[in-house]
Amino acid sequence: MRYQFQSNQGQFSWRPRYFTDAIKVLIGLNLLLFIFKSISRGEINLVEIFGLSPETIWPLVWQPFTYMFIHGDFWHVAINMLVLFLFGSELETIWGRQGFIKYYIITGVGSGLIWILFQSFSSSSAYLIGASGAVYGILTAYGLMFPNRIVYIYFLFPVKVKWFVIILGAVAFFSSLGSHSNISHLTHLSGMIIGFTYLRFNRQWKKVVFSMRKQILESKIKREENLQKKNRKLQEDVNQILDRINQVGYDGLSDSEKSRLYAASRDISREKKKD
Repeated sequence: MRYQFQSNQGQFSWRPRYFTDAIKVLIGLNLLLFIFKSISRGEINLVEIFGLSPETIWPLVWQPFTYMFIHGDFWHVAINMLVLFLFGSELETIWGRQGFIKYYIITGVGSGLIWILFQSFSSSSAYLIGASGAVYGILTAYGLMFPNRIVYIYFLFPVKVKWFVIILGAVAFFSSLGSHSNISHLTHLSGMIIGFTYLRFNRQWKKVVFSMRKQILESKIKREENLQKKNRKLQEDVNQILDRINQVGYDGLSDSEKSRLYAASRDISREKKKD
C-alpha cells in the first residue's frame, strides 16, 4: 500500500520535516545491518545469529531483541522503515525519545515472544525477522492518538486512521488463523494488541498514581492546616494570658492559667525547633 496523509481542519497538521532522534537511530541501525547482511551473504548468516527461533533462543538469548533489526529483502526493510518514519516521527515528538524507544521495544519484543510461544508447538522450524511487530504497534498508537486523521490508500481512497488501523488488525487476525505464507501475521496482530494494552494500561496506571499522589498531598495539606489552626489557638491563648499578666501580674494568675501558659509556651517552642 502507498500512503499519503492529510489532517482535518482544526487538527494538528502532519509534517514529518526531519528525523527525530530515536527514528534516526532505529532506521540507521536497520539499514546498516541490512547492508552488512547483503554484503556478507554466504559467509555470516545473520538470520541464524540474530533472528528469533525457538530452537536457538538458548543460548542466543539476545534474539527476542535483535530479530527486529534483521530483514529479508530490500522491500521488507524499506516498507517497515518508511512506515516507522511516517507514523513514528510525530509520536516521538509527543512522547520524547525515551518514551518512544520504550514503547517500540515493548511491542517489538512482546510480539516476538508471543510468536515464539506459538511456534514452539509447530513441527516446522522457522526464523522470525523484521520490525513489523513494533511497526504495527506504532500504527496502533497513531490510530489511538489521531483517530480522525485521513489516510489516502493508493492515493485514491480516503480513510480515517482509526478505520485504517482496524482494517489492518482484522487482516492480521484472519490471516493468522490459517496462513502458511512467509509473512508472520501473528506478529503483526500481537504488536497491535500489546500496543493497545500498554497504552490503555499505562493511562489507567497514571490515573491511579495521580489519584494516590492527590490523596497524599491533600492529607499533608490538611495536617498542615490543622497544625496551623492549633498553633493559632495556642498563640491566642498565650496572648490572653499575657494580657492578664499586664493587668494583675504573674502572681495574680490562677494555677490553671499558669499551667496553660507553660503548656502553650512549650508547644510553641517545640514547633519552632521543628521549623
